[in-house]
Amino acid sequence: MRILVDENIPRMTVDVLRALGNDVKDIRGTSAQGLPDSELWRVANAEARLLITTDKGFSEFRTVSHYGIRIVRPRQPNRDRIHRAVMRAIQQLQKSAWRDLFVVVRDTMMSTSRSGSTPQ
Repeated sequence: MRILVDENIPRMTVDVLRALGNDVKDIRGTSAQGLPDSELWRVANAEARLLITTDKGFSEFRTVSHYGIRIVRPRQPNRDRIHRAVMRAIQQLQKSAWRDLFVVVRDTMMSTSRSGSTPQ
C-alpha cells in the first residue's frame, strides 16, 4: 500500500508500516514538512497515497474521491495511542477498501464514510 504520513504520526508507526511491506512517504524532516493542508492533499493524490494524519482539517476532503484518509483522534494523544490507533485501522480494513474511504479512529471506535467522485 502507498501511504503518506503527516509529521504528527510517530516514527515507530512509519517503521512498522514499512516493515509490513508498505511504501511509506514520511514528510518529517523534508521540504514538505509544514506544508499547508491543501498542498499535502495534492501530494497524497498526485502520488496515489493513503493519507494518515491527526489533523482533523483534512475532513474537508472527505466528500471528494481520494486514495484514503485516516484521521487519528485519541482523547489524550501521545505517540503510543496514535500508533495503536493507526495499526488497529490498518489491521481491520483490507488494502482494497481504502480507496475513497474516510476514517476517523478514536480510542475505542472507528467511524467511516465513503466519497464517490473523481480525484481532485
